[in-house]
Amino acid sequence: MKSRWDGVGIVLAALSGVAVLAGLGMVFFYAPREATMGDVQRIFYFHVSSAWVGFFAFFVTFLGGIGYLVQGQRRWDILSLSSVEVGLTFITMAVVTGSLWARPAWGTYWTWEPRLTISAVQLLIYVAYGMLRTAVESPERKARFAAAYGIVAFVTVPLSWFAIRWWRTIHPDVLTGGEGMAFTPRMGHTLMVSLAAFTLLYFTLLRQRICLERVVGRLLHLRLRLGSRR
Repeated sequence: MKSRWDGVGIVLAALSGVAVLAGLGMVFFYAPREATMGDVQRIFYFHVSSAWVGFFAFFVTFLGGIGYLVQGQRRWDILSLSSVEVGLTFITMAVVTGSLWARPAWGTYWTWEPRLTISAVQLLIYVAYGMLRTAVESPERKARFAAAYGIVAFVTVPLSWFAIRWWRTIHPDVLTGGEGMAFTPRMGHTLMVSLAAFTLLYFTLLRQRICLERVVGRLLHLRLRLGSRR
């Protein structure tokens, strides 16, 4: 079998690797030590960046669902599935880093305030997306149901975003510095680089997951063809 050199994938992986290393360097050596929370505040850059990528990934799933329902093409379903799986990884990272940050900041790893409750529900909803796909055998029905589910599930993203603005919540608005956090220009630079690095990493992982799903599809098609000849 003739091997295929994935130049775009290699370039994306290299760029994301360099960006992540640059982000790590800025988090630990460029960004100043926060006056109130100290070094534990550095989790902020990982927490916000992973949450942003998770939200963006679910938005891509939302668009992919619309694309599939309109055009019925397999590529939209592959995009939605791949983005959900990558997005779940980053949202889980956001929940874990948020809990680690909350312990020294709030005195507890978790509290059932609106923002955190919505985050927990959102995580479970997108886990259920994968369970839905395994419960339906017909590929067409599976893709159609998953597309509709992905569109409806996206409502959790704006709910999570506006929760700290609509309700009184312990969770601060981190993009404006947050209550009790002295946000400086160097912190802003570090956050921007971290966001860019995590976004590049998302596209790298998404591309690889799409390629994997296409290979699985070809293998299943080949298996069906071989089975029909027996």
